[in-house]
Amino acid sequence: MQKVWKQAVSVALATALLAGCAGEEDTIQMAPLPKVESAFTPQSLWSQSVGEGVGHYFSVLKPAVGYGKVFAADRDGVVKALDPADGSVLWEQDLEADVTAKLAGGISLSYGKLFIGSENGEVIALDEETGEIAWRTPVEGEVLAKPLVDEGLVVVNTGRGVLQALDADTGKPAWQLSSEVPNLTLRGDSAPVSISGGIFWGQANGRLAGALMNTGQMLWQQPIGSPKGGTEIDRLVDVDAAPVIAGDRLYAVGYNGNLVSIELRTGQAAWKRSYSSAKDFVIDGSQLYLVTEQDHVVAVDIRSGTELWQNPDLEYRLLSAPALINGYVVLGDSEGYLHWLDPMSGEFVAQQQTDGSGIAVPPVALEDGYLVITRDGRMNKMQMP
Repeated sequence: MQKVWKQAVSVALATALLAGCAGEEDTIQMAPLPKVESAFTPQSLWSQSVGEGVGHYFSVLKPAVGYGKVFAADRDGVVKALDPADGSVLWEQDLEADVTAKLAGGISLSYGKLFIGSENGEVIALDEETGEIAWRTPVEGEVLAKPLVDEGLVVVNTGRGVLQALDADTGKPAWQLSSEVPNLTLRGDSAPVSISGGIFWGQANGRLAGALMNTGQMLWQQPIGSPKGGTEIDRLVDVDAAPVIAGDRLYAVGYNGNLVSIELRTGQAAWKRSYSSAKDFVIDGSQLYLVTEQDHVVAVDIRSGTELWQNPDLEYRLLSAPALINGYVVLGDSEGYLHWLDPMSGEFVAQQQTDGSGIAVPPVALEDGYLVITRDGRMNKMQMP
């Protein structure tokens, strides 16, 4: 199975189509940096290195906050617990063994442990107080999405289309559920979510699925998109974004698919709207914020699916998923800028430059500020003035 990152596919396809066409410009171009008169300038409280970061790799390693600590990791296997007050290192663990650890997907916290997966097909549990390895278990495929921890289980969605559950205390396999994986898929997988004994996740075949948390018994599947077009690239329909639960509805979006509102109990679609995305999205109140495959930022009313606004001025700047910080919609880009948008209008409010190495994951909110981590592993705690 060949995995490709959606932006790489777009650029490669455009290059192939234009090969031999002298004088023609690449039709996919990064939008210039918008000129923004910032309404505020955030202040830096501390800065700390977290290994080598993720570099140019796909590894999505969003920091986690809990147990009075900040937990962060780099792709090579360095995991650190930091004091959120001053950034000092409380403990450090190196998970690299015989080969590079290739950590990916992000960190989950629960039951006094932190859980993280790897491209080597492992799930690793660490003690949150000491950083000592509690267990590490091989699973069926790469773990590119954040593990889900609930009801005594750690559940991962692997690159082979296997949803696999492990005992949170011991790491022993509990159950697994397989789905069909097309020959060509995007470089990424959907992180599962859970509520009231049910677990929900996106699949590479363009479907959203629901199952029982304790047994893995399938409940329902709902198509988010259907393959169309004459080439395998045109027919990509991965559901890589993590679903979001709000009230009695579940929301999901697919690449070359739709944004869908689904009734949790029945699995039936309440509404569908034509948006294509492979990035996580967020919901605040009745508004949903997502980044499309062209890196347009969109706000949608979750009650009806009505588009409220769309900002195309960051097109193809390789945006991170959105975050909600101090009431604003915030996104990072590949040049290391944070863009702050008004949630009601989509207009730019502020622009913040980091160290220029690029931002792969959205900022993380704290009670007294927020965290920004760049591709080279530099973490900064910032605060609004």
